[in-house]
Amino acid sequence: MEPTSTTKDDSEALIRLENVSKRYDMNSIIVTALDSVDLQVDEGEFLVVLGPSGSGKTTLLNMIGALDNPTSGDISVAGMNITGAHRKELFAFRRRAVAFIFQSFNLFPGLTALENVQFAIDINKGDRSEAQHVLEEVGLGERVKHFPHELSGGEQQRVAIARALATGNPVLLADEPTGELDFRTGVSILELLQEQVKSGKTVLVVTHNREISRVADRVVELSSGSIVSDGPPRGGRAAISDLHW
Repeated sequence: MEPTSTTKDDSEALIRLENVSKRYDMNSIIVTALDSVDLQVDEGEFLVVLGPSGSGKTTLLNMIGALDNPTSGDISVAGMNITGAHRKELFAFRRRAVAFIFQSFNLFPGLTALENVQFAIDINKGDRSEAQHVLEEVGLGERVKHFPHELSGGEQQRVAIARALATGNPVLLADEPTGELDFRTGVSILELLQEQVKSGKTVLVVTHNREISRVADRVVELSSGSIVSDGPPRGGRAAISDLHW
């Protein structure tokens, strides 16, 4: 299937990937995670990257967030070409431009939920009092003094989401953000992400869950490291109240 694009003029794109490939040498066997990907994402867009395990979703997310470098091609985010940038430049870029919701949470085990969120705020020299507010938004107002090992998997995921939201950065990158959540909590998190888009932020979610993709502005499907479709959700955009998984 030939991919079709609903993006605007490339010059307006907040995120731009041009002919990006990522290959790994695994004991003399070359594994291609991404293969000549072209992608543009506009400011204020809610984009879902959909695909099965091994399709290249997380690799794509890590490239956009400057956690990994492409083997070839160019990536620009928020006006900066991050391909080949120096380490200090990339650190500053991640601090000011992107926020991550990791599938594995990546919480500090020795810090409480509140302190984990405050840590992200401190890096950006923000207002620490925002941490309590964001934790309440994700339904953890009564769990702020608990350490990660005292929280369920779903609660840890919500702390990770609160930490990302608290940075205030314009690009939010989420790897399976509802993967550890029950349906009701997952719906509330999707509502939060939609609110971020309404406030002008750009949200990019990677998932294997097609139901989640139904609420996006645009869905990019990956297969074996290549984009196989790019357009609005199948059947049109759905309301969150219509979802089930």
